[in-house]
Order: sequence, then C-alpha cells, then structure tokens
Amino acid sequence: KGKGSTAAITAKVLQHLGHKTGLITSPHLRTWYERIRINGEAIPKVDFLRILSDLAPDIDAIEATLTDTQYISPQGILLLVALQWWDEEGVSAGVLEVGRGGRFDDMSVLPNMVSLFTPIFTEHAQYLGDSLERIAWHKAGIMSYGGYAFSVAQDPIVMDVLRKQADATNSEFFWFPQREMGKYIEDTETGIRFELGRYGQIDLPFYARHQIQNATLAVQAVGNMHARLKGIDHNSPEYVKRIQQGLESVIWHGRLQKLQDSPAVYVDGAINVNSAKDFLASIKHRLSHPIVTIMAVPTDRDIEAVYQVYAEASDALIITENNIHPYIHFPEKDESVAIARQYHEDVSHRKILPDALELAYEKAGDTGTILLGVAQPLVGEAMIIWDVDTLKI
Repeated sequence: KGKGSTAAITAKVLQHLGHKTGLITSPHLRTWYERIRINGEAIPKVDFLRILSDLAPDIDAIEATLTDTQYISPQGILLLVALQWWDEEGVSAGVLEVGRGGRFDDMSVLPNMVSLFTPIFTEHAQYLGDSLERIAWHKAGIMSYGGYAFSVAQDPIVMDVLRKQADATNSEFFWFPQREMGKYIEDTETGIRFELGRYGQIDLPFYARHQIQNATLAVQAVGNMHARLKGIDHNSPEYVKRIQQGLESVIWHGRLQKLQDSPAVYVDGAINVNSAKDFLASIKHRLSHPIVTIMAVPTDRDIEAVYQVYAEASDALIITENNIHPYIHFPEKDESVAIARQYHEDVSHRKILPDALELAYEKAGDTGTILLGVAQPLVGEAMIIWDVDTLKI
C-alpha cells in the first residue's frame, strides 16, 4: 500500500529540487488526464488527444493481430502518451507508479534506476497468487538490472524475495527498519508534524500516520536520483531546505482527505482491515460524535472484518455502492445489511452516494463527523460532489 502517495511525494520533492518531473499514476479520480503530469500539472486535453491520435494507427495495427484472448493494456497506451509528452516538454526525471502487480506491469517495460517498495501484503490474490511469497515475486519484478532498490521494513518472506531479485538483477538493495523512519511528533491543523533526521521537523499535509513512512522512503529515492542529476549540492543547507519545502507542499487527493467542516467529512479508500484501522487511528483525536460512517466495500475484500472495524468506532453505519467501475462489485443490499447488523444496530443502506450523504448529514448534524471508507470509484465520486480540482497537485 502507499504506491501512489509515495510516487506523488517523490515527484513533488524532485520538482522542488529544480528538476522538471514527470509523474504517471493510476487509477484516476475524476479524469484520465490526471494520470499523466509534469510538475504536478495534468496533461492538457489537447495534447492528450493529439498524441493519442498520432499513436492510433500503430495501436490499431497491433490490435488487428491479436487473438480473442489478447488485448492492449490501457496502461501501456497511457505510458506511451506520457513518454511522448515528457520528451516534448524536456522532462528530466520521471516517477512511475506500477499497477497492482509489477513484474508484468506495463510500467516495468521502461528500465529504471530506482525501485521503491512500500508495504507488501496479501492483496489482489485473485490476480497475483494466494501466497505472500508469490505476490512479493510479482512486486519485486520492477527492479531493473544494475539499479537501486529501496524498501520499508517488510515481512521476512517478502524481504527474502526482494533480496533474491536484487541479486538476480545486480541491484543494490537497501531497506529501512522502523527506527530509521521519520518520527511522529504531533497533529497539526492540516496534517501531522514529524522529525526526519537532518531535515528537522516537517509539517506533512497528510492526516494518515503511515504517510511518514512513505515520505521517508521518498526522500531516500530523491537523494539517489538527485545524485545523478545536475543541481543543488546534496550536502548544502539549500538541499535540506528544498526537501522540506517539497514535503510540506505535497497534494494527493482522496487519501484521508478532509472535505469540509460542520459536520467534518473525511474520505479515504480504506476498504481492508489494516487501512480501515489506520484511517480511524490517524484521526481519532479529530472525531466528534455522532460519528456516521459510510462504507462501500467490494465483494473481493473481507467485508465482514472491515464492517466490524468501522462498527466499533461509529454511532451509525450507512452502506452504499456505485457501478462506475465494471470490475468492482458490491454485495447485495440484504446481504450487506445483515453482515453489518452483526456488529451494530443502526445500519442503513442507500444505493448511491448522494443519498447516503443526505442520510449521514441528518444523523451527524452540524457537530458530528462523517467518515467515508469507500472503494476508489466512490473516492472519485466524492471528488466530483465536492468539486475538488484533481488536475493540479
């Protein structure tokens, strides 16, 4: 977890060090254009369509050769668009977020000098395999020959896989134990304050505590990349200042984001047990009752366990869903309500998010808190409802 956040942090810090930085992430929240950026700005529609039109004949020619069981990945097409645009604009550093896997992800087609590994655990097992070792094998595949790899502390099984892949690719592998991570100090009005070695105290504009780990990993990657690029002396006070400025100016929408006050509304794509617990723990001192949690947990997750986590912290539960993504499905109303009522008496169901929010406002009043622990398509829907501009970060 944390791939997108770490990519966004890495790109922002590189930008503050004076590098024209490209960023490609997935999925998007509101529009395809936000997947491809330079210095935080999404690719303009006119450039996206122009480059895509230029590529269309080649894409069509390849598609004509495919069998019924083959297809061209949208991610591969987006990567082509990004690389073309970056070349046109003179990008000097690129940050790419891989998809759910890694080894066979389109982003891995592009050789890299630095590979980053955020926490790896059992997720997307239906695609990557039902063992932690197999999932780690997929993730480890992003290492390129002769490059560098950095990781946070991992399960011993994962660490063994990463080390073997580093040996196989002649990569230099470094991992950082918890004691070397940035240290949480306190909450601030807009996020958290933490201590990071020679960079001192930093006000990170994220509420989630795990973002300290992502920021620490990103700073290590930036130092490695910056060493091969012309610019500010790594040992200078100016370098430290730019790192601080970059960390304090990161914007990454939909990741434990506060959307409004009175009542306070927070949204996060926390749909597994660990992320739900982290969501609640990160803002527990900011919550005021009544706490109304809107949940949208897909059928491929541990619905019962996630419902239980939210039930224990909430005064009321509202279950919702949407059909924006064709491959993300939600449980039927009766099934989901029956599961949730094992853990809470006040359980409601609303078919769409706007109706769920209307009920949540009634229950929370002006002084309560509304939490949205929802799948990514509903995070994006929340961005639309609150009209959050996701094109600039």
